[in-house]
Amino acid sequence: MKSTKENSCDINAKSSCCSNEDDSPRKDLKVHWDRAYEKTTVDKLGWYEDFPEPSLQLIEKCYFNSNARLLNVGVGATTLIDELLKKGNKNIIAIDISDKAIDELKTRLKEQSNKVEWIIDDLMNPNELNKLEPVDLWHDRAVLHFFNDQKEQDKYFSLLKKLVKQNGFVIIAVFNLNGAEKCSGLPVFRYNEKMLSEKLGFDFSLKESFDFIYTMPSGDKREYLYALFQRN
Repeated sequence: MKSTKENSCDINAKSSCCSNEDDSPRKDLKVHWDRAYEKTTVDKLGWYEDFPEPSLQLIEKCYFNSNARLLNVGVGATTLIDELLKKGNKNIIAIDISDKAIDELKTRLKEQSNKVEWIIDDLMNPNELNKLEPVDLWHDRAVLHFFNDQKEQDKYFSLLKKLVKQNGFVIIAVFNLNGAEKCSGLPVFRYNEKMLSEKLGFDFSLKESFDFIYTMPSGDKREYLYALFQRN
């Protein structure tokens, strides 16, 4: 078997969402992610978390009140939204490029889905996001690392800086420097704390960071970096 760095979570695998095959990335990312959610049940996807403990751990350290505006980018079908609703958060905003992912999450939440603001948009070509009021939290688990070139990364951080309030928080979880080189058949760009700090600039202070080994539904391991920043 190949090393962890070379493994990728491949939506085209026949028996599992995880495969070592080197599939060419799809040009249309919306089609790519829609297909992922159509082809595989949510709890078998290679990024699925039954309970998002690392994210919740960092969110609790932000001491938000129930009216804080919490933006989750690349929400997919994350269970984080379920947990935030349980905690009484009233201003949850969920954005994804895939309407299939959003539909999965809405179906699971049932009537609770009415308490969430849903946005289908592309971080690289934002429309609705450009109209959004500033937020208290930008939360991203496993989205940033799919933006591989400088132009894409600049777009991502420009949008983040536009939307996060002064004294607001940013939580980013990405593959660390020891992490896999691909996910879902797509190449990823890996980070450490210093690299994230440089991208965010002097307006943001690193509050906490840690490495986290995530166990995929297949049993394979993935090495993540979680980082919490606050805008000065």
